[in-house]
This record gives sequence, C-alpha cells and structure tokens, in this order.
Amino acid sequence: MDDVSIGALAIALTFLILLSAFFSASEIGMMALNRYRLQHLAESGHRAARAVHKLLERPDRLLGVILLGNNFANLAASAIATIIALKLFGEAAIAVATGVLTVVVLIFAEVAPKTIAAREPERVAFPAAYVLRPLLKALYPLVWLINQIANRMLRMLGVPLDKKGDQLSSEELRFAVLEAGTFIPKSHQTMLLGILDLEKITVEDVMVPRGQIQGVDLDDDWDDILAQIVRSRFTRLAVYRGSLENVVGMIHIRRVLNRIREDKLSREALVESMDEPYFIPEGTPLNRQLLNFKRARRRIGFVVDEYGDIMGLVTLDEILEEIVGDFSTEALGKIEDIHPQADGSYLVKGGASIRDLNRKLGWQLPSEGSRTINGLITEYLEDIPEPGTSLRLNGYQVDVMRTRGTAVEVARIRPYDNPVATEDNSSS
Repeated sequence: MDDVSIGALAIALTFLILLSAFFSASEIGMMALNRYRLQHLAESGHRAARAVHKLLERPDRLLGVILLGNNFANLAASAIATIIALKLFGEAAIAVATGVLTVVVLIFAEVAPKTIAAREPERVAFPAAYVLRPLLKALYPLVWLINQIANRMLRMLGVPLDKKGDQLSSEELRFAVLEAGTFIPKSHQTMLLGILDLEKITVEDVMVPRGQIQGVDLDDDWDDILAQIVRSRFTRLAVYRGSLENVVGMIHIRRVLNRIREDKLSREALVESMDEPYFIPEGTPLNRQLLNFKRARRRIGFVVDEYGDIMGLVTLDEILEEIVGDFSTEALGKIEDIHPQADGSYLVKGGASIRDLNRKLGWQLPSEGSRTINGLITEYLEDIPEPGTSLRLNGYQVDVMRTRGTAVEVARIRPYDNPVATEDNSSS
C-alpha cells in the first residue's frame, strides 16, 4: 500500500461509499415495492418488473447478496480510511478517521439513499435489478452457504421459514381503499367498501320482516286472488295455504299477468307456474348468500330460524343495494315506512329497519341489537310502551304515537339536529 497514492485511495474510498449506498438503497427499494402493482407490471410485460419479481420470489437470497455486498463495501471502506489516516497523520488519526467515516457512511450510504428508496421504490429497485441478478448468479455459492447457515439457526430458534402468500385481511383492504384517495372515485370507493361490509352483515339485517311479506293465499276466493295479483306492485309474491308457515312457492307476477290477459289462468295453472320456495338459514352472511343466489339461480328467498319458522324475506336487490346504494324508490316494504314532517321529524312505522333508516337518512340509531324501531324501543324500555311515551335514544327524541297489541305501530323520531326538550324516559 506504500506505493498507492493518496488520490487513488480517496477515489477507491468514494467508490466504496457509493457502492454501499447502492446496496442500502436497493434493499429498501426492493422491500418497499407495492407487491400487487409489481405483479401487475410483471404480467404486463415490464422487463424490470419481471426481474424484480423474480428476485423477490426468494427474498433470503436477495437479502443475502445485498448484505454481502453492503458489508464488503463498508469493511473495505473502513480499511482504506485507516490507511489514508496512517499515511497523512499517523496512528493518532485512526480513531478520528473511524469517527469521520462512520458519520459519512451513516449519512451518505445509509440514511440518504434509504430515504430516497423508501420514497421512490420503483425508480431505485427497477434499475438495481439489472445489477443484482447477475451479481447473485456470480456469488450464488457463497450466498447459498450463508443462507443455509442462517436458515438453520432460525429453525433452531423456532422461526417458521415456510413462505406465506401476501394476503390482506378485509380491514387491510378497507384501509387500502380509503387510502387510495383520488385514484379511486368516491362512488367506486363506496361500492368497494360495501362489498367488504357484506361479510359483517347477515340476511336478518336486510330482510323484509315476516309481517310485511305480501303473498297469495290459495285458500282465498279465486276472484280475490286475481284482484290481489293485478293490484300487486311487487314482481314476485309468496304463495301459501292458510298462513305463511305453509308457504308452497313463489309466483312471478309478469308471467301470471300474461296468462290473465289470455284468460288462461286458473287455480291449477297458478300452482303450475310457481317456483319452489327457497329457504335461507338465519345468520347467513350477505357475501355467502350472494354466492348462494348465483349458484341456485334465485333472486328471492325466505329466511328461517332454527325451528324452521319463517322470519322474513330476502331479495337479491336488497343485497345489491348494500353495495351500490338504493337504486329503487320502491324497495320491498320501505317506501311506506318513513314519512317526513314539516317540523323536521319523521313518522316511522315500528317495523322499519334501523339499518335502512341510518343509511337513507344518515342517522346513527343503535343497530347492534334490535333491527326494527319497535324492537329498539321495547328493548330500551324493557316494557311494552303506551301511546304518548317519549324517550331519548342516542340523542334522538322518540315519541310513541300508536301501538297495536304488543308492538309499536308508529313512532315520531326527531333527529338530534332538531332537538326539543324532553325527559330521558317519561310517559304521559
């Protein structure tokens, strides 16, 4: 080393610091890449993306070659810095040279390049792949040996080395959609979030309650049945004998009306035109039921409890509305449930769905327990209320206007932005 000039050593030292910076930036750039975007680019034919994707298939080997190169550059830089210090100032300057080199490496070979790589991973990782791939092939025996030793130590420590797919949970997907910002239009974000929410919602949350199901009783007079079919505003009607517990099928109104126009509809023809009833167990998540509807080629089904009793009716439209929002102004059993008043309050039927009210009106009524206004009121009071009972629920004033038997038939609800003085639970 005595014959090597200070200038040559300084050039070598600078090169090694830059080399260390390259490996540091490559490490962060490779690991900070969006794996889903990378896979999309690779499948689209992007050469650099394919090279990076190939390297990331074995991250242990990639990290092995990067760390091998990084440590070699840092150790060689330390040795050359020591030689320069000895040549210029003698042994007393070695400690100073070590301290200066540590600061230089920390700033220019670690912090700065890693920060750049974290901010612009593609601009760093894609060019780096063209260097790292041939370097990995050249140093493969050494990298393999180092990885074998490291992996064996990890196994001894009980660290699993099986490769796991990059799977996102529903909450992580939700966060990704929300963080997409302007990349995804607001309407599309709402639909994507609606799809993710399907697994949290069961058929009971969106079903038409049993009391609101309209159907045809085959035991009724034939003229009454015809009149009911002609007047119906629904596309499909349940068909039963005596009561809904004896449901025998579903009829498509349009199909039946064509026979009425041709004067070919009889009680027997009505039975022949029915579809078999389709039953859905309570507690079925909407995402599962959506697939079940597709598999069974159905659009409507009866929700039944563990005893086989009918609880309500679920349609494909109800599930789709959870994704895209209300697209029909006459959804089953809803158009007549809400009546806005001039004073800002709403007259709401007791059977109205709390979830629908919250979604349509932007309210925040508690929906964790009861699913209807009647259930919410009776659950809160732990009693059957009398007309005139007033209470405050989650900041909303609720007045019981009319009851029928053991249920609240009509209630007046005033949102919290139109408050009036009321006791928490008073009865008149």
